[in-house]
Amino acid sequence: MFVFSVKPVFSILVATLSLLILFALLSPPSSSPFSQIPLSGKPPLLGEVDIWSVRRLVEWRPCNWWLQGHQTALPLETNGYIRVDCYGGLNQMRRDFCDGVGIARLLNATLVLPKFEVASYWNESSGFADVYDVDYFIEQTSGFVKVVKQLPPEIASKEPVHVDCSKRKGQFDYIESVLPSLLEHKYISITPAASQRRDRYPLYAKAALCQACYKALRLTRSLETKASQLLDAIPKPFMSLHLRFEPDMVAYSQCQYPGLSPTSMKAIEAAQIDRKPWTGELARIWRLRGKCPLTPNETALILKSLSISPTTNIYLAAGDGLMEIEGLTDVYTNIFTKASLLSGEDFMNMHGNTKAALDYYVSINSDSYVATYFGNMDKMVSAMRAFKGLYKTLFLSRKGFAELTSKGLEGKELMQELWKLHRDDFVNGRGSALPECFCEFKL
Repeated sequence: MFVFSVKPVFSILVATLSLLILFALLSPPSSSPFSQIPLSGKPPLLGEVDIWSVRRLVEWRPCNWWLQGHQTALPLETNGYIRVDCYGGLNQMRRDFCDGVGIARLLNATLVLPKFEVASYWNESSGFADVYDVDYFIEQTSGFVKVVKQLPPEIASKEPVHVDCSKRKGQFDYIESVLPSLLEHKYISITPAASQRRDRYPLYAKAALCQACYKALRLTRSLETKASQLLDAIPKPFMSLHLRFEPDMVAYSQCQYPGLSPTSMKAIEAAQIDRKPWTGELARIWRLRGKCPLTPNETALILKSLSISPTTNIYLAAGDGLMEIEGLTDVYTNIFTKASLLSGEDFMNMHGNTKAALDYYVSINSDSYVATYFGNMDKMVSAMRAFKGLYKTLFLSRKGFAELTSKGLEGKELMQELWKLHRDDFVNGRGSALPECFCEFKL
């Protein structure tokens, strides 16, 4: 019989395992998830690679439960009719209307075409049908929610009963707060609350919201033709830049900007009314919280830190009255705007919603999209770009910029830190889609 000792074999196993562990510790790290750009060690030199060359780890894509169309059949009987009253700029009204579609399905209501605010402030008089293709919307939402162009005769002569959904303490619940009024009056109007409880929506109500927002809202034929002509006129490839530094935006932010031109300061003061800027320690805290819009000059600095070439073609998706624009155009000279690409008469006849629709269309079809804010347009554009599979989308960090500059960083040191900050945001897909309709995919 062959006999052997266990002790020598055990010693060999321990020695082998020790060598393997030592080899693993001393071996160079595997290829970085950031492609050319390592996560640790010496950061790349400025200008070595641009932000779009970084390999992403996360993408947001439309959720399968929505795209696969698993719907609960619409009930035969409706609980009544809902009209969504929309206020503000086009993208805020679009957001509210999308929410309204989900609410109508949640409450088993029939949706009436929305009422868009007629506002002199926005130089606006166009309604929903002036911007969006109504027949296409009804066709695309069929099976998701009931929509009518006209009310039945017994209701058509009545004004809807307005149900207050305004912002309040706690989260707003439509089943508890709106459904009783709908059942009682049969025709109501609402403006969706920002604090609504979407987590209580069943999938069929979420699907109605998603379908309406990302598949059903198409521009009218004439407006889409104009938008397509504008898109064709922009040299390719190009980046769409949503820059917010208008007098009303700066006045609303209550931020201080020393060093602005007298013309800009006068415009800001005229827009302030009773919203005076914070001063002293409060001003510093406010800025560190990321509440202050980036100036065109700060925007140019961040774009340079991301190695975006000064020769890049940039479409400026912005409202009227941008201040201090020279801070951007002195660095990035290939700037294109609606006013420069459209005929003077054509441009002068446009209202606020039309201009916003053109900016939206160009931005969802641009090669890349960068926003200096995170407003309604940015949320809608980034989500639609994710829906279309366009992931060169980035939000410049006001909070990060304020924190770095408050530490006294400047020059190449500041630009290197700005690079790392935005690289991490881009890689992880931060802020690139709405969670109600999109799911996170690890790459």
